[in-house]
Amino acid sequence: MDTFAGLALDHAFLARPVTTVARDLIGAHLTLEGVGGVIVETEAYHHLEPASHAYPGPTARNAVMFGPVGYAYVYRSYGIHWCLNIVAGEEPGSAVLIRALEPETGLAQMRARRGLEPLRSLCSGPGKLCQALGVTHEHNGLPLDAPPFALGAGQPQRVIAGPRIGLTKAVELPWRFGLAGSPYLSRPFPAGATISEPQSDATAS
Repeated sequence: MDTFAGLALDHAFLARPVTTVARDLIGAHLTLEGVGGVIVETEAYHHLEPASHAYPGPTARNAVMFGPVGYAYVYRSYGIHWCLNIVAGEEPGSAVLIRALEPETGLAQMRARRGLEPLRSLCSGPGKLCQALGVTHEHNGLPLDAPPFALGAGQPQRVIAGPRIGLTKAVELPWRFGLAGSPYLSRPFPAGATISEPQSDATAS
C-alpha cells in the first residue's frame, strides 16, 4: 500500500487545515454502494470565510458541518442539484466539496442515472457526480467510513490549485484543487494556476 494507506478517513488526516485535506483527497477513491471512482477535483470551505455555508453560524441546514469530521454534508444547489461534501478541518464548520470524479466502478448505473454520456462527462461536476452516484439528502450526516459509503486511500498526485467556481464572495482564494492533466475535471483551471508535486507524507500540514 502507498503512503495514504489507512489515512483517508483517519481523524488525524481529516482534522488538519481544510485546504490541506482538500488537496490530499485528490487521488482518493470514493464510492456509494460500490458506485464511484477517483476524486480528481475538490474545493475547500472554511467557516471564517464568507463563501462557506458555515459562515453565519450553525443552522438546521449546515448542522453537520459543526459535528465530527468524516461525515457527509449534502445540500441542494440552486434548488436543483445535490452536492456532496466531507466535513473536515481543525475547527468545527469546515468541509471539502467533492467537485469531480474519474469514474471507475458501477459505470452502467452511472449512465442509467445520467443518460448515455461520454465517460469523462459522467462525474465532471458536483451535481453530475451526485446524480451518477445516487447521492441525495438521505445521505446527509452519514459517516464516509461506513456503508453505504467507502472512502479509500490513494497515491499522492500532482495537484493544480486555483480559484473556486461560481462564487461571488472570497473569489480570490485559490481553494479549488484538481488532478493535474485530468480530463475528468468540471472545467479547466486558469492559465498560470499553481501546480504542486506529489507529497511523500500526506499527514504533513
